[in-house]
Amino acid sequence: METQELHRGRLIDHIQLVVKDLPASRAFYEAVFKVLKIPMGGSGENYFWADELFVSTADSEAANGELTGRHHIAFQAQDRAMVDAFHQAALAAGGKDNGAPGERKYHPGYYGAFVIDPDGNNIEAVYHGEATRSAPSVKVTF
Repeated sequence: METQELHRGRLIDHIQLVVKDLPASRAFYEAVFKVLKIPMGGSGENYFWADELFVSTADSEAANGELTGRHHIAFQAQDRAMVDAFHQAALAAGGKDNGAPGERKYHPGYYGAFVIDPDGNNIEAVYHGEATRSAPSVKVTF
């Protein structure tokens, strides 16, 4: 197999999910982000956010009174154990299994797990296999 080089940068600036039950979503994502080592960014009466994910109620200023549809969001995991922990934490926090941890045929080394969040979104954690990163993360300062 040929060596491939991928650039993972800030392709997506942010994603907003407009949810029906903010406390259920907050509990789900707090559990998932804890095992993925993603810090929560902040919260208010009708929203919370972490990194590029913004979750709000339909009556928040950032929403137009409509719930978002079904989305697929994949979070990067540091290793297979983190994918396994994501799946367990997501199920314990109200998620529904949508694909137990395991290798997928997308490319060699792809190891992922899928759960449905409280609003029907397909949430994944994926480990792409051993790789060398040029930096552990991109730091953006305004």
